[in-house]
Amino acid sequence: MDTTTTHRPAAGRFFEDFRVGETLIHATPRTLTDADAALYIALTGARHAPFSARTFAESIGLAGGMLDPLLVFHVVFGKSVPDVSLNAVANLGYAEGRFLRAVRPGDTLRAQSTVIGLKENSNRTTGVVHVRTRGLDQHDRTVLDYVRWVMVNKRDPAAPAPGPEAAPPRLAPALAAADLAVPEGLDFASHDDALSGSPLRLEDYSVGQRIDHVDGMTVEEAEHQIATRLYQNTARVHFDALGQASSRFGRRLIYGGVAISTARALSFNGLANAGIVLGLNAGRHVAPLFAGDTVHAWSEILETAVLAPSVGALRVRHVATRNRPCADFPDRDPAGAYDPAVILDLDLWCAIPRRG
Repeated sequence: MDTTTTHRPAAGRFFEDFRVGETLIHATPRTLTDADAALYIALTGARHAPFSARTFAESIGLAGGMLDPLLVFHVVFGKSVPDVSLNAVANLGYAEGRFLRAVRPGDTLRAQSTVIGLKENSNRTTGVVHVRTRGLDQHDRTVLDYVRWVMVNKRDPAAPAPGPEAAPPRLAPALAAADLAVPEGLDFASHDDALSGSPLRLEDYSVGQRIDHVDGMTVEEAEHQIATRLYQNTARVHFDALGQASSRFGRRLIYGGVAISTARALSFNGLANAGIVLGLNAGRHVAPLFAGDTVHAWSEILETAVLAPSVGALRVRHVATRNRPCADFPDRDPAGAYDPAVILDLDLWCAIPRRG
């Protein structure tokens, strides 16, 4: 039986419209250019050198330059929204994300998702949908692969719940360093610390170390909407000021990817040489972000690894807060509840130069 479909109801999919094993082919392919890279910098404040200067990227072996992996992630994610999360209540989490190939200006990306788990919530009005999404380039090579799960409204609360065979999959709590893909050609042997903005290498970080990224960035209404349009993310909660019923907060939400990219941009102050994201282990949007909020961030080093003679990897936990500086590292209380200021808890693997 062919489970591939290209049907996209105009009203978006509701929970009972999904079937485990179904593959959704997402519209529309998108060719990324240097203009996308420049606009991404303008909207996020990103400063990592490999994505700011093609000459720098080529000096570390990335012929033709490299686009920020998070820009790639957002574009692939945006493709999936009309088919997966147009009627979502919340985007709940990410896991098992691998950036498998460098994407360069001029590459064209498309996306597809396979439904891998369904579970109705006890309220009978919503359910959780697990999908594995792949981003492919113009040569049909997978450049990105990740799992996400979303809470989606039901069209009819009386619709039957999925059977036990549709249960969500067991997901790895984190990728092993051996599972990471080093971008083809990457070689930090000639890495220029002065141009990158930091002398810190793999050996300068230790497990358990926490880094306050100090700076804050206020996110405005216009820029978050431009950013989300750049990714062609059509989720109504980000744009529709009149249809506020689509957001349970009664106002437009900022796309969670804006929080991710803002936290990563802020991390330059302390992690300037760890710009190339290799893996997405886990992620949770703990609380909403709204226009006018100021984002701060801190990071914790969870693990270190050696990938190649000149290439190391840091497993980093990024925590972002709103309207509260991170000098005291707000996190969780003794009962395990997040501090009210926390908006994002993100676990990534990032490449970093080693000492010669």
